[in-house]
Amino acid sequence: MNTVAQPHRSPHLGALIISILITLAIGFTASYFTRPEIPGWYAGLQKPSFSPPNWLFAPVWTSLYIIIGIAAYLVWQRRDGSKLYATTRNIYIAQLVLNFSWSMVFFGMHQMLAAFVIIVLLLISIISCIANFSRFNKAASWLMVPYLLWVSFASILNFSVYLLNK
Repeated sequence: MNTVAQPHRSPHLGALIISILITLAIGFTASYFTRPEIPGWYAGLQKPSFSPPNWLFAPVWTSLYIIIGIAAYLVWQRRDGSKLYATTRNIYIAQLVLNFSWSMVFFGMHQMLAAFVIIVLLLISIISCIANFSRFNKAASWLMVPYLLWVSFASILNFSVYLLNK
């Protein structure tokens, strides 16, 4: 596999913190749509037997946002001004937008099928992120795997909830 020439940069704690805070801020903002819907609308939906308890989602998502923020930082550290880096950055931004959009559409608008379409696009963008991140930093691509696994599970859960409540 070809890899991009990767300039070495010394660690920059401020950039790492900013990268983590950006992803956490997106998750926190998305929770604006999610949190109020949990006790009412979401609680009233039929869910599959494999649906995790509601309390589990916040710590899982918080952990994932921290991990993907670290992954983004590792790639940023190896930025080289190439078209590949610009594409990688744009795919990363797109997956953050899709992640945010899913919460807004599923919880805010109660559009489970539209949310499923968004989460499938999110899965595709995460896979693209992993592939592109590996060109800059292998650890960054591996850090995205738990996110991919959780969103894969969330996709199945989303579609199952849709089928049970359509």
